[in-house]
Amino acid sequence: MPLPLDPVIEKIIPLLPLRDPETMTPQSCRDSLRALAEARKAVPPPPVDVARDIEVAGAAGKLGARLYRNGRGTAPTVIFFHGGGWVAGDLETHDRQARNLVIDTGAVVISVDYRRPPETRFPGAFEDAFAAIHDVVARIDEFGGDLSRVGVAGDSAGGNLAATTALACRDAGIRLAGQLLVYPVTDVVGDFADAAENAKFPSRAENADGYFLTRATMQWFCGHYLADKAEGADWRVSPLRAKSLAGVAPAVVTTAWFDPLRDEGHAYAKALQAAGVPVTYHSGEGLIHGYFGLGDASEAARAEAQRARADFRVLLERGV
Repeated sequence: MPLPLDPVIEKIIPLLPLRDPETMTPQSCRDSLRALAEARKAVPPPPVDVARDIEVAGAAGKLGARLYRNGRGTAPTVIFFHGGGWVAGDLETHDRQARNLVIDTGAVVISVDYRRPPETRFPGAFEDAFAAIHDVVARIDEFGGDLSRVGVAGDSAGGNLAATTALACRDAGIRLAGQLLVYPVTDVVGDFADAAENAKFPSRAENADGYFLTRATMQWFCGHYLADKAEGADWRVSPLRAKSLAGVAPAVVTTAWFDPLRDEGHAYAKALQAAGVPVTYHSGEGLIHGYFGLGDASEAARAEAQRARADFRVLLERGV
């Protein structure tokens, strides 16, 4: 039997935003995530030696980014993409996650502020993410300095961008040491509104409501990212629909048990394995979507996130 919902997280859920898509707007979505980050300012952030704003190339111009690192020597380099349903999230909302990634992996981390919908719809975020990887690889001496130890990481919509850009890197001949996919979106065909598509992933019904991220909110996110529902079949937003996953970078995939995205994340881990890709999978029992950001409050969330980052560290240290 899976573990029950972590009691600490159960008390936190009513305080979390993004649970009413009927009244949510893109700006209120962004404001609520930023307010959540601001509310934690009294808690000192995980310490790193360097946290400095920089720019990286995007698909249509420069993008804001933030460079994090400890130490000064050669190290792995990780390009990190924040979550927030493509619509929200930014460098501030995911500052702590980026810092923890540095601490637990020893990598230089570049957090990328990609363009968001509805101002820039699909495939804008994907194209920005892939352009940023190209730029970081071309300038690797400014970052970790080792092309054999480059990885991608992201949570939720950022996990989707990490997964899809890992596929693009394979096709472009950019060799990645690993990918960390944290409760990723992997299949948006049907925009989370189609009953037949939803039935393929029982967690969309089991966890449709009541655990922070809802199926209705995912439908809202998809409606803002995709201009046309038919785009959902494109592997650049639905990596589970890619013709082949063979040859993509080794992966660490995490899901959360009480998350509508649980089963598509698990399905992606199994599809990678079936294609011969080395995969480490963490099921996130007792946890909800977003638990990588709840480690200050929940020991269960902190421990599970640390385990996943430790596995990612192994991939980065091994290199290609």
